Amino acid sequence: MALGLGWTLKGDGRTLGPNEVVAPDERLSWGKTVGLGAQHVVAMFGATFVFPLVMGLNPQLAIMMSGIATIAFLLIVQGKVPSYLGTSAAFVGGVAAIRANGGDSAEVTGAIFVAGLVLLLIGVLIHFLGSAVLHKVLPPVVTGAVVMLIGFNLAPVVAGIYWPQDQWVALATMTFTIVAAVAFRGFISRIAVFLALIFGTALSWLLDNTVGPITSVLGGATEATTHLRWDTSLIGEASWFGFPSQTVVAADGKEVVGWHAPSFTMTAILLVLPAVIALVAENTGHVKAVAEMTGHDLDPVMGRAIAADGFGTMLATSVGGSPTTTYAENIGVMAATRVYSTAAYYVAAAVAILFGLSPKFGALVASIPGGVLGGITVVLYGMIGLLGAKIWKENGVDFGNPINLVPIAAGIIIGIGNVKVDITEDFSLEGISLGTIVAIAGYHLARAIAPAELRDQAEGTAIAVGDHVYGDSDGVDDLYQPGYPGAPGDRDPDRDRRP
Repeated sequence: MALGLGWTLKGDGRTLGPNEVVAPDERLSWGKTVGLGAQHVVAMFGATFVFPLVMGLNPQLAIMMSGIATIAFLLIVQGKVPSYLGTSAAFVGGVAAIRANGGDSAEVTGAIFVAGLVLLLIGVLIHFLGSAVLHKVLPPVVTGAVVMLIGFNLAPVVAGIYWPQDQWVALATMTFTIVAAVAFRGFISRIAVFLALIFGTALSWLLDNTVGPITSVLGGATEATTHLRWDTSLIGEASWFGFPSQTVVAADGKEVVGWHAPSFTMTAILLVLPAVIALVAENTGHVKAVAEMTGHDLDPVMGRAIAADGFGTMLATSVGGSPTTTYAENIGVMAATRVYSTAAYYVAAAVAILFGLSPKFGALVASIPGGVLGGITVVLYGMIGLLGAKIWKENGVDFGNPINLVPIAAGIIIGIGNVKVDITEDFSLEGISLGTIVAIAGYHLARAIAPAELRDQAEGTAIAVGDHVYGDSDGVDDLYQPGYPGAPGDRDPDRDRRP
């Protein structure tokens, strides 16, 4: 069918042969499909509500809108690209900068809405012009630099906000995340962040009931107070069913974020626009990975998928939700199960919407201790930054060539160090936005004035999206190679996976 809503039953719908796969337009029995959909929810769950928390947005609303955005994505790509749209981490650095400059949640979601519109327009251009123009404007050396400075720019957020709330719980949670991601294989390692959240929260409860409350500075506060590590008081008060509440200002003057209309300021928009580069690279890689696994040529739908992600971000942020991106964790579930049916993704989206209709669930997520977030984000933010180096490595970027070395070095230091340039009294560029501009403009300036032999040496290779998934904005670096289940070569996913 045109919208990809017609699924053919695979065999008897219950059993699969050792080399059989379930294509996007096929499905198993509805009972098995519901089970697979639930597995997809677990896979995306941790990162999808962690990143709204660290961006100061409403996690209940984020979960609900991720389900709605996923349905929109599947309809736009006509069921040809099975994928789940969870919360993107690519915007975290820009959002932190907006809030550091006094911006509120409406400015945050307004800026991300515009970024989603830009991503949609880029997808439309790629659909009509092809992907070659994208690689010419944003070669791997530039894309890697932008991803790197987005991640490393977040280090002060961990050091100044989350980690100090409970350094020992943060350290224990960080250690658990590392162990779970490396010591285990397959699905367990892919949900290491989710398991670390459970571990850290349980540890906080245990410490509250053994050694008592802690004295520390809570996020957004200026003075230390004595408090429980895990405050569950609001969970009991929340109702089981209902829409997320509207954004209000509490008696202490602090914003309690819920659904709201976005507002638009140029300064905030410029701070988040660099994230679009990371999302273009990520979506391209994900579509290529799905194409390898399913054996289908998805190049004709590449632009449509990027545009659909942009539309999903616009849809979510139009009511105060979080930005979206395709999730590598869910691609991993497909690789492990060999079930690529989009029917399972519709089920996952429906389950997410149901979670989003429970204020009690939202209160539970919002109660996650700051120390737990500190232990998780210190890993996730670093991983985002190192994904930039991974892009360079996989594309053979030569930093012996000054075209690659000099402008990129300047852009990265500007981005990580939050270097600022005042354009006027009321407008300035700094950090991620300024670093991105320097990296892109500096690279193309260097190419334009360099001798021909240096330009030839700087070309490198095209972005290596045909064989790998990289730059995961969900913060989890899952590497899936063409030999995964259902793809030529058929390797063991646990053996081939590199954390």
